Amino acid sequence: MNQFAKARKAFYDQIGDYWADLYGEEYSLYDFYSLTKEEVQKIRESTNRIGHIFFKTAALLRTVDDDTLLCLGFPRETLTYIRTSSLSVESVIARLDLVRAGDTFKCMEINSDTPTFIKELHDVNGRICEAFDQHNPNEGYVKQLALAVEKAIVESFEYLGTSKEVPYVVFTAHGDNVEDAHTAAYLRSLIRIPSNFVPLDQLQIIRGVGLFDQEGREIDVLYRQTFPVEQLIEDEDEAGNPIGIWLLELIQQKKVTVVNPPSAFLLQSKADLAIIWGLHEEASPFFTTEEHLWIEEHFLPTYLEPDSFLKRQMKYVMKPAFGREGDTVKIFDGNGALAAEDSHNSYVDYLQVYQEYVELPTTAFQTEKGLRHGSYMFGSFLIGGKAGAIGIRIGNQITDNLSYFLPVGINKSL
Repeated sequence: MNQFAKARKAFYDQIGDYWADLYGEEYSLYDFYSLTKEEVQKIRESTNRIGHIFFKTAALLRTVDDDTLLCLGFPRETLTYIRTSSLSVESVIARLDLVRAGDTFKCMEINSDTPTFIKELHDVNGRICEAFDQHNPNEGYVKQLALAVEKAIVESFEYLGTSKEVPYVVFTAHGDNVEDAHTAAYLRSLIRIPSNFVPLDQLQIIRGVGLFDQEGREIDVLYRQTFPVEQLIEDEDEAGNPIGIWLLELIQQKKVTVVNPPSAFLLQSKADLAIIWGLHEEASPFFTTEEHLWIEEHFLPTYLEPDSFLKRQMKYVMKPAFGREGDTVKIFDGNGALAAEDSHNSYVDYLQVYQEYVELPTTAFQTEKGLRHGSYMFGSFLIGGKAGAIGIRIGNQITDNLSYFLPVGINKSL
């Protein structure tokens, strides 16, 4: 082991319950990317504007008919679920994927339902900044995160309208997935409300009655940070019972509430980007003049067909409406020929959307195997509807599950 690898190991060994390595490979870098205060301010301004547009669009989407929602790729089993509005915000913890474009930032997509990158940016980023004598741009935002989660739990319990005085709150995740389980544990550690952790496979559902833990105690608020709804609806028990569908039914019946709320899944479809851009292109009065300016600045042209890009011979990206970690993403040149693609194709059965291609910027970063160069994008959190912590994923041209976490810092001399 070289000296750098030893230093990295010594640093990350100090952090409990953290996944510095994933899939047997280095994930969390012992390095940082330097930002200016002005860049951080611009990222947060962009995040607030983009979040406002998404949240406003969610209210519109709840009013459209079922056929429209089906055309946007939402599974039929979720249509009643996504019309439920249980909280004062559409998503408690959401993460925008942003790319630098000149002196501003463009939104490639939003993960509003089950975002990861939480402990990295709210905890680890600050530790790296301290080690490298940098200002931490995320300082103080862990309090924002904790308060947002607590508020969501309180509002969720009030939404149930139960006669109970105190909610039974359970955080859940796949117990054998280190990143998922530790992310849930980290969020749970931040709040002052009593709660338990119950692995997903130990939750018990009685149809029409309620959701229970492994000891038979009824759950009021379920915090499922990392179990996507599009996978949940396919979940069955050993007897073949559709327990995922049953859970959605319980939520609609107000037998249990879930965080992130149903509206977060409503925003998860990348087809929403096509709705936003379509309303913008037709100068819809749904958006104000100022909001149209924000869309022009921060959103990328996105459609449900590639025709517009082919007509103008523009490079574009095809991505599934519901997909993660770059899986099934393909890049095409202006003639419609495949230029690059992710090696996985898990989401081919979902609706595909087509978005204008933007070249990700590149930078050098230090790894245990030496200096490397990679394409990077910013992850910017939207917590309770407000801009929060930021950080970088860096790796291949298509950001995938083997990308690295690159912390960000602000030079103290600037």
